[in-house]
Amino acid sequence: MIFLQETFRALRICLLIWLLTAIIYPLALTFFAQSAFSYSANGSLVLNINAQPIGSSLIGQIFTTDKYFHSRPSSVKYSQGKRAIPLGISGGSNLAPSNSDLTTRIIDLATEFSEENIQPAADLIYASGSGLDPHISLKAARQQLTKVAQARGIKENEIIPLINKYTDDRFLGIFGEPGVNVLRLNYALDLQEINLKQN
Repeated sequence: MIFLQETFRALRICLLIWLLTAIIYPLALTFFAQSAFSYSANGSLVLNINAQPIGSSLIGQIFTTDKYFHSRPSSVKYSQGKRAIPLGISGGSNLAPSNSDLTTRIIDLATEFSEENIQPAADLIYASGSGLDPHISLKAARQQLTKVAQARGIKENEIIPLINKYTDDRFLGIFGEPGVNVLRLNYALDLQEINLKQN
């Protein structure tokens, strides 16, 4: 009899802990996150003028045309188009500095930039550790400024305020370096171009 009572008590405790940890706590946390931090809780999505997601401000994307600022290279392959859809998991290429494939990729990227008369900053030819970094340095943005301005037919002075606006400061003011969010900057340039055409 005592064995059955203890068994039922243990089952009730397990059920109570399961309810608390598997249902009540996650629902409360989800409700709090959606209420207080809905932008972050939903993936920091960047929406276009039709309220459709075009990517996340936390994930790098590939931009290939001259009218866009280029992101950091990545060993993670993305689908083509405006949306950032990773086709693989995040991570670096795991190629050693002595690997000829890595050397060839870096030389090819550096050659592409030199053909555009750009002496590339390190973050334009070297991938980040995660392969998903959405930022480039201010130096890398300035190096691409002339090319983007010419491709869009606007003055560099019209782009500089956008670069400043979409530059994220150091984390907590001391960690890392300021970085320009490439997706947000490129989308702001598209919006600016639409507004200029309408006026």
